[in-house]
Amino acid sequence: MQSGTAMHSGTAMHSMSGDMQLGPDGSLAICTRCHEGFDVTEKIVNSGGDVWHPRCFVCAQCFQPFPEGVFYEFEGRKYCEHDFQVLYAPCCNKCGEFVIGRVIKAMNTSWHPSCFHCQLCDAPLADIGFVKNMGRALCRECNAKEKASGSGKYVCHKCHAIIDEGHIKLKGDVYHPYHFSCASCGTELTPDAREKNGELLCLRCHDKAGVPICGACRRPIEGRVINALGKTWHPEHFVCAKCEKPFHGSRHYERRGLAYCENHYHQLFGDLCFVCNNVIPGDVCRALNKCWCFNHFSCSACDRQLSEKTKFFVMDVKPVCKHCFEKFPSELQKRLKKASDAGLG
Repeated sequence: MQSGTAMHSGTAMHSMSGDMQLGPDGSLAICTRCHEGFDVTEKIVNSGGDVWHPRCFVCAQCFQPFPEGVFYEFEGRKYCEHDFQVLYAPCCNKCGEFVIGRVIKAMNTSWHPSCFHCQLCDAPLADIGFVKNMGRALCRECNAKEKASGSGKYVCHKCHAIIDEGHIKLKGDVYHPYHFSCASCGTELTPDAREKNGELLCLRCHDKAGVPICGACRRPIEGRVINALGKTWHPEHFVCAKCEKPFHGSRHYERRGLAYCENHYHQLFGDLCFVCNNVIPGDVCRALNKCWCFNHFSCSACDRQLSEKTKFFVMDVKPVCKHCFEKFPSELQKRLKKASDAGLG
């Protein structure tokens, strides 16, 4: 990574001639551009020890006067801001604007110092250097993490070295165990160490501290605890006994010491509608030794909705309303009514 300056700038000073018609050595002042002298009452532009006619003090590219006398100098020639940027100023690879002043040369392109950041954590890189990783500019810490993730290993948050063997976690960060001692007994920690209330404890001291044990994996619960079925659980281990999906705060149903999600509880132990074959979530209509959703218990002939209190007849083990029954042939009516009175429906 290289850092440099893109240009030099300056401001011209105007003055009246008189004493200024003489050069530094006492000779007659001569315009730097046209090499002619100055009239007694003519204005003179003084810049960097050289003098110019106002009409001669112009941009070397567009030959126009410098706005407010501000110019940019490169290799001995003076340019207005616009032409200097077009000709010489590099463009920042991130924001696309011209870089005026300090320029960062890295990754085969140019950057404003404020735009050159780590592409993973966004840390500024202009003053700390970077590492090129798969075409990306990364800080050294992110580069170490990338190398570790590629090898399936962790990077220690304290020494930034790859952890070859066991690790411990503290407040979400990963460390070599030997960087810490047990907050209770003072022994050097091993990968079995556990965090409790922001402190690291060896496994023996941790188990003494009354930490709840998960009813599924039988390991200590260091974070959020689920209390159900008379036990404690890791949230991810408290699951439906049928589909084994975690409840994650949703309602569960208990039966014979097991927990079920709503769908599987009704599927295993609930009532199914004779028409739609789905679990009936609310009140159940019971008729003809079957269960029905209230809106599905209807006449099999005209589809008119019925209720448990509605007078109906049975044909082919299906309900028929009184209105449709009266349209049947008299012989069929007699047989259906006889069967209904005998309780054969």
